[in-house]
Amino acid sequence: MATIYQVSELAGVSLATVSRVMNNNARVSDKTKEKVLSAMAELGYQPNAIAQSLASNCSNSVGVLVSELHGPFFGDMMSAIEQTLRSEGKHAIIASGHSNADTEQASIEFLIGRKCDALILHVEAVSDGYLIDLAAKGVSFVLINRYIEQISTHCICLDNQQGGYLATQHVLDLQHAQVAYISGPSWKQDAQARLNGHKLALQDADIAFDSELVFEGDYQQQSGSAGLDALLGTGKAFSAIICANDEMASGVMTRARELNLDIPEQLSIVGFDNIIYASYLYPTLTTVDYPIFQMGKMAANYILAKTYDKSGLVLRDVFVPKLEVRKSSKQLA
Repeated sequence: MATIYQVSELAGVSLATVSRVMNNNARVSDKTKEKVLSAMAELGYQPNAIAQSLASNCSNSVGVLVSELHGPFFGDMMSAIEQTLRSEGKHAIIASGHSNADTEQASIEFLIGRKCDALILHVEAVSDGYLIDLAAKGVSFVLINRYIEQISTHCICLDNQQGGYLATQHVLDLQHAQVAYISGPSWKQDAQARLNGHKLALQDADIAFDSELVFEGDYQQQSGSAGLDALLGTGKAFSAIICANDEMASGVMTRARELNLDIPEQLSIVGFDNIIYASYLYPTLTTVDYPIFQMGKMAANYILAKTYDKSGLVLRDVFVPKLEVRKSSKQLA
């Protein structure tokens, strides 16, 4: 097996120069780089990633922690992160936290133990205090969809309250005065913010908030179906229903068809996220667009800029949602 010393000798350069070429250091001229690469190819030399990371104190890997590995939402986020990092010669190591504090913390510590240069975290259960301590220890990381004031420079967020407001304002503009709501889990920051937006839109329209017209779901499709049953079971009339994500909205649509409720003639439905299948549902789903692909890319750019000193990247930390109006909502007759 060829060694770095043999590469150095054949290329006629120092060991340090060979190391700089392997680590894509810009200080190496194109001519020298070509000599080193040719020598590596001729000798069949394969760099040892572990040895490289020990020598350079840089593993060129970024840990990515998400709540779940399934579903289009997290798929889009991971795809954006991986593509952006790979374009700069960095690699993603992915773990899942399953919205459990102990699992999230164990996964973070696993990624740190793997010598990741930085972390991109979509975490929901681990405490603010733990993350504040992590920052104090000098760990390089970015949070997606979570805001902690003490470490605000680590946070990339969507204005979830504005998104909740837009969804409800839309059906109010369509003359729906009796509006039901299926929320995400009440302990989640984004679910709270979206429900607050819903309440604010009702308040601005001088419509009293009715807690009986709210069902707490879990962001899964089946809780949308269960939510519709529960809301109909209250005996209270409503002509529109806002769902805190598209998966629950699809559950509502499925159950509505089983109950022979026409969408949108008898029931207007609005979701949140604008995941890929929202435009393929029947009828197509009106929803609040959550630019998770762009946010994932931005998180990766933050790491490239702050951890790897890549210049020229335009960075932003707050994203604004917008409404995608489709066929599942209609003016009340």
